[in-house]
Amino acid sequence: MAHWKEMKKEELEKQYSPSMWSHRMGKDEVITAHVTALSEGTKKAGSVAQTLLNVPYGEGDGEKLDIYLPVCPPQDLALVIYIHGGYWQFFSKEESGFMAPPLVSRGIAVVAVDYDIAPKGSMDVMVSQVRRSVASIVQQYSHISGVYLCGHSAGGQLAAMVLSTDWSQYKVTPNIKGAVLVSGIYDLLPIISTYVNDPLKMTEEDAVRSSPVLLVPMLKRWSAGCEVVVVVAEHDSPEFRRQSREYFQALECAGLKVSFEDVSNTDHFNVIEQLSDEDYHLTQVLLKMIRRTSVSHT
Repeated sequence: MAHWKEMKKEELEKQYSPSMWSHRMGKDEVITAHVTALSEGTKKAGSVAQTLLNVPYGEGDGEKLDIYLPVCPPQDLALVIYIHGGYWQFFSKEESGFMAPPLVSRGIAVVAVDYDIAPKGSMDVMVSQVRRSVASIVQQYSHISGVYLCGHSAGGQLAAMVLSTDWSQYKVTPNIKGAVLVSGIYDLLPIISTYVNDPLKMTEEDAVRSSPVLLVPMLKRWSAGCEVVVVVAEHDSPEFRRQSREYFQALECAGLKVSFEDVSNTDHFNVIEQLSDEDYHLTQVLLKMIRRTSVSHT
């Protein structure tokens, strides 16, 4: 496959259009099914968990969290923070609680983060918001045994930016023990000339500043103890698969704790949707990470 710089705009836009690569259904159908799966999963989560909705982490209207707690929370609570995808311009926390049922049933809390999607929010604003959301959660809950991040697509990039945070600028350094980054974009330069950037209006400087693959030294400095799982779907586009593989390799070369999961028989959408299922491979990966790190860090 040609390097992205050598691709015509039409091919580059196809590479960064995940719905065109699904093996299960057509491009419009797969998005409709995705919205339905996330919405229904979140509704179910609200029925099986204690919920704290619209918890502020800042002063902005969009700076809110939804928290899904076990019915009988343990004294020391593991916390999974989910950062939604949607190409930085769709979705919200309202569809982001779907992964809670198999976690809260095991005494693990889930936090769904809202941030100001484009065009209201710029990339710099969104990165700042997710960082502040994590700091706020850690400040609000003192009995946390560990913080775990999960981000999908655009949320994968934002979660990786959280791992690359200089926490000296904040009042707290979160104990982020693990991160599951699902079908993310870690180099934003290829999307500058595509339709994805129309509402974002990123410059090249903006893209460089928020590309996790260029910030590995920051991640190594501030999140060296974090276990990172880089996940890609079998039926993600070649460019999405390249991005995940190259980010994994960059972290591995830096000597960080990182593994790679290429999930068979999934596309960009059901690779994350199925986290609502306790038997799903990635659900088990996340649960095992939490069990392993909660033991090794006590």
